[in-house]
Amino acid sequence: MSLIVGVDDYSSESDVIIIPSALDFVSQDEMLTPLGRLDKYAASENVFNRQMVARSLLDTLREVCDDERDCIAVLERISRLADDSEPTVRAELMEQVPHIALFCQENRPSIPYAFSKYLLPIVVRYLADQNNQVRKTSQAALLALLEQELIERFDVETKVCPVLIELTAPDSNDDVKTEAVAIMCKMAPMVGKDITERLILPRFCEMCCDCRMFHVRKVCAANFGDICSVVGQQATEEMLLPRFFQLCSDNVWGVRKACAECFMAVSCATCQEIRRTKLSALFINLISDPSRWVRQAAFQSLGPFISTFANPSSSGQYFKEESKSSEDTPVEDKNSVPVDSSLLCTLSSESHQEAASNENDKKPANCKSALRPEGGASSPDSALLDQELYNSFHFWRTPLPEIDLDIELEQGSGDTLSPETPEETSEVTVPGSSNITMATRKELEEMIENLEPHIDDPDVKAQVDVLSAALRASSLDAHEEASDAEKRSDVQDELGVNGLPNCKINHDASVPLISDAVEVMHSVKCSSSENRSSRKSVDVVPQALLDQYLSMTDPSRAQTVDTEIAKHCAYSLPGVALTLGRQNWHCLRETYETLASDMQWKVRRTLAFSIHELAVILGDQLTAADLVPIFNGFLKDLDEVRIGVLKHLHDFLKLLHIDKRREYLYQLQEFLVTDNSRNWRFRAELAEQLILLLELYSPRDVYDYLRPIALNLCADKVSSVRWISYKLVSEMVKKLHTATPPTFGVDLINELVENFGRCPKWSGRQAFVFVCQTVIEDDCLPMDQFAVHLMPQLLTLANDRVPNVRVLLAKTLRQTLLEKEYFLTSASCHQEAVEQTIMALQMDRDSDVKYFASIHPASTKISDDAMSTASSTY
Repeated sequence: MSLIVGVDDYSSESDVIIIPSALDFVSQDEMLTPLGRLDKYAASENVFNRQMVARSLLDTLREVCDDERDCIAVLERISRLADDSEPTVRAELMEQVPHIALFCQENRPSIPYAFSKYLLPIVVRYLADQNNQVRKTSQAALLALLEQELIERFDVETKVCPVLIELTAPDSNDDVKTEAVAIMCKMAPMVGKDITERLILPRFCEMCCDCRMFHVRKVCAANFGDICSVVGQQATEEMLLPRFFQLCSDNVWGVRKACAECFMAVSCATCQEIRRTKLSALFINLISDPSRWVRQAAFQSLGPFISTFANPSSSGQYFKEESKSSEDTPVEDKNSVPVDSSLLCTLSSESHQEAASNENDKKPANCKSALRPEGGASSPDSALLDQELYNSFHFWRTPLPEIDLDIELEQGSGDTLSPETPEETSEVTVPGSSNITMATRKELEEMIENLEPHIDDPDVKAQVDVLSAALRASSLDAHEEASDAEKRSDVQDELGVNGLPNCKINHDASVPLISDAVEVMHSVKCSSSENRSSRKSVDVVPQALLDQYLSMTDPSRAQTVDTEIAKHCAYSLPGVALTLGRQNWHCLRETYETLASDMQWKVRRTLAFSIHELAVILGDQLTAADLVPIFNGFLKDLDEVRIGVLKHLHDFLKLLHIDKRREYLYQLQEFLVTDNSRNWRFRAELAEQLILLLELYSPRDVYDYLRPIALNLCADKVSSVRWISYKLVSEMVKKLHTATPPTFGVDLINELVENFGRCPKWSGRQAFVFVCQTVIEDDCLPMDQFAVHLMPQLLTLANDRVPNVRVLLAKTLRQTLLEKEYFLTSASCHQEAVEQTIMALQMDRDSDVKYFASIHPASTKISDDAMSTASSTY
């Protein structure tokens, strides 16, 4: 009898039939055990019944999970169901396997072999199934199981990898082979370096040379970077690079395009020497490829590839380039890690706290060179420290700033460097010791974190990807530095550094390699044009790569390569600037100005989102000279561009000198005007930024310039904007109240009472209650001061004619005010007034008011009230 009622019982329309009732089936099934029901429908000839069995396996296991024998019985039936001739049943079964495996691990640890014995064999068997849908579901299941670590390492080595290797054999089915290669590549990061190198890498190298199927080569090329990242530098350089060179010259353009797309990841897994002498020339071939699609992919990868040349030994992030008096030094600089009497390492506020927690970071010696005194040999302790610095979290997490300082800035005037005195070298050459490197990593970490909330924006995501390239490359280069330190000293002699105190030293592992390839691909000159004749230069990025990057703003490129090539150039500019360092900014200045005036707003928007990062890289002098004019232009641009600078307004302004920063006070009000008045998120972002800007300005500036904007936002038509503005006003009250003298704070409070507490519109009076609630919650005023200045007007609102105001007042008094001990003690002269007001609200004619005035103080906060209170909003 079929589960589909009546379908198998009809013979013709004229026959007299008796249709079984659905209740009959229910009663019959209820009489069966879970295993009995499973067996009944698994044996059905109806495909839908068998699909239902596969779909309900997890529910059946849950029903019998208390009995180990029944659990094993269900697993045995799964093995039989796996032989079903219907592909949809097998595919349905495979979709359930990850859920069943997780259930077995969590609920039946007493059957440790359950997954390995019953489920894994089905998964690997289906990888070669004749049906495409079944294969796809098994591949997805295998990756899900590996990701959740549900497959034992032993099973990966003995049951999974051998099957995949067999499926990629020369005589294997074409589609199966291609899919198996893709699975091998995707599982490599999950199974780790050891298994990948021993079991996957040899076959992967063979597949890269598959002369019969370009689909296989294309899959290998697309995943090449991931494999390199897993196996590391040695295996990449010895086994993978020869194959990569072959793939980059493949006769199928799709393979070459895939190589261009993963070029940055491959570069990150190699040393600087190979990156400079081999990969650079290889990349130039791709960027000049006959296929437009290959050229397009190569230009998109050009900036990220250049970013991999970042040098970890020059990672100290110095923003201030000259000493300033303590009066002129911004707050964030006063808190910095001390480096030198004339230099300040500017770190973010979070980095300050983290650096301060590390005692070693407090010492000026921490900005010494990473070069080892003993001829470059690293001690076991230093090797251990390198491992800690370049762990997997930091490897994948953040980019590394590449700022090379002129020696004249670091050691004063006239002093010379001698490789015979490594102690002195380590004192003055590079701000890149382990501790300061960690601090600057944390600084860049904050830069990335500032972008992460906006990661859904493709512009932002691309910038994050590009900036991360420097770190991924440097994690390998840092280990090379110790062994190459002695060679560096020799080359410094050869380049005449000892006699040239003004020459910048770039501690790059590839500096000694003055080879034919480097001569062909001329290097970036580190000295300015006026000093070029009198001062030696050191390689940073091969000149051919830089020339190609600078050409991305050429209008002809948009015609012959990609209409959005300027946008890709803008994406990667911070990473390129980071790599070249501020001393080479002259190489990029014209390109940056061209991009900033591009006709496409998407290009300008990209720069607007990253201008604060560029300011950190360039330092205050270059920022003031070259970035501030462009920043000012962005402030007057379209809303799509303005939002980029608005989201990081605090990050940029905090880097400016106090006098330059004050100039923007006059322009902040312009953010209230947008192209579209319904663009309320713009105003909400402005309120968020103003909260951060409070720390950068004096009480008088806050009162004169920020206060009017804040009060304007408190009366916004959109509730989300108003809610953030209440927070802004309360923080403003806190800052002004603690200032000396506190007259600005008193004046602001009086304005709140007059303009909001006594506002003829109920929305203004409601806003006053919200502000009071926030002031109480965030302790913005001492409670005795709150009771004197704000509470009298607050309590008068118990007689307000609008129920919404009284409801919010009841919540504020009952759930916020009464949580403060000050208003609970009988000694407080204000306790009686609060109690009388609450009693009056408990007898209010509105039921909601009575309810909130009567309930016990709960966890309801302003965020809940702001969203739940009825108010006009879009």
